[in-house]
Amino acid sequence: MTAAEPAAVRPAMATRRKLTSGRIQIQATYNNTKLSLYDLAGNLIIWVTSGSLGFAGAKKGTTFAAGKVGERLADQALDLGIKEVSVVIKGVGAGREAALRAFSVKGINIISITDATPIPFNGPKPRKPRRV
Repeated sequence: MTAAEPAAVRPAMATRRKLTSGRIQIQATYNNTKLSLYDLAGNLIIWVTSGSLGFAGAKKGTTFAAGKVGERLADQALDLGIKEVSVVIKGVGAGREAALRAFSVKGINIISITDATPIPFNGPKPRKPRRV
């Protein structure tokens, strides 16, 4: 190879590994929706948030934004060859079901759905009764 010849350019998809199954974590807060795709060893492969898609402010927490996030992650997962996933949902935001529904429409088989939303116990001390 001489200096005049351009270096061989490898396509970006050639460097990615092909996967058949994985795990998706949906974190739905009141302000944002975040989806992450992990392989079976627990390594992060892809992540998408509603903020990264261009939604800003209060629009990030809507069900419409969560649906778009689910579609984008499903498209990227199909490019990797993902055929089946298990889903872990965490949070109480509006985008819980919308993100999962938009993801499942793309034709990827969902093996299991687990809710890992943290439930507070004991919590803060309640207010004293009002004395009138």
